[in-house]
Amino acid sequence: MQRQQQFDDHIDEGGFVEPKDWMPDDYRKTLIRQISQHAHSEIVGMLPEGNWVTRAPTLKRKAILLAKIQDEGGHGLYLYAAAETLGVSRDALVDALHSGKAKYSSIFNYPTLNWADIGTIGWLVDGAAIMNQVPICRCSFAPYARAMIRVCREESFHQRQGYDSLLVMMQKGTPEQKAMVQDAVNRWWWPCLMMFGPPDDQSPNSANGMRWGIKRVSNDTLRQKFIDATKQQADVLGVTLPDAELKWNEARGHHDHGPIDWAEFWRVVGGDGPVNRERLAARIKAWDDGAWVREAAMAHARKQVKTSEQAA
Repeated sequence: MQRQQQFDDHIDEGGFVEPKDWMPDDYRKTLIRQISQHAHSEIVGMLPEGNWVTRAPTLKRKAILLAKIQDEGGHGLYLYAAAETLGVSRDALVDALHSGKAKYSSIFNYPTLNWADIGTIGWLVDGAAIMNQVPICRCSFAPYARAMIRVCREESFHQRQGYDSLLVMMQKGTPEQKAMVQDAVNRWWWPCLMMFGPPDDQSPNSANGMRWGIKRVSNDTLRQKFIDATKQQADVLGVTLPDAELKWNEARGHHDHGPIDWAEFWRVVGGDGPVNRERLAARIKAWDDGAWVREAAMAHARKQVKTSEQAA
């Protein structure tokens, strides 16, 4: 009880927790779930964009997309490393993903149908991710907070590049290209609002996350902030957000919005989204195909250790 009280006081004072510090089991389990889900999302998030690398309209756009995909792979590695400090192995984390036990962001279970989807992912999906992730830079678990500082800087770049891509299409594109952008926005808007998680009063994990300082801002607050910021960006871009009820509420100082289809959210989280099965199958195939690389790296590492021991 004394350790628990000391831990609670430390959290209440805004302190950070390091891996070797004492922590409650539930705090550790919550962190492993959240950090691993975040890592899985970064890795699976490479897939919707990966199949457009060879179809990018210009060499510049291809280079940008390749850099972005590489960044996302790096984010996954940072986060897996942070989760490992909690005593869980990376193999266990990956096995949980491949078995379906662990989840990743529902947004990555939607297809990328045309090039405008790539810009829209950068603008809306990465924009929502930034809104979610900036508060995690103050997460009470220090390794997670430190990892997120670099992740957020790179995600901000991704968001700006996505917006720039759409802006070029809207300002210099053909009517067909402009229609393509509007279609992409129509399809991605509502799933992006779901990225913030269910309403606060329906979220199974928010209360503990807020109490322990893992989350700093509630789902509903983040979602509202995203809507307010994105509506202004959409007006500059020249696209219409697909919500007939979206309007400024002077009394609230925020935009009102229409109802979100939470049944769809839970259906996708449960594995029945448009491309859930394809995404997971692609991830498992990539893991299996890369087995020889991991085995060769381990063999080389063992050889290096043996050589060093013999030299000593």
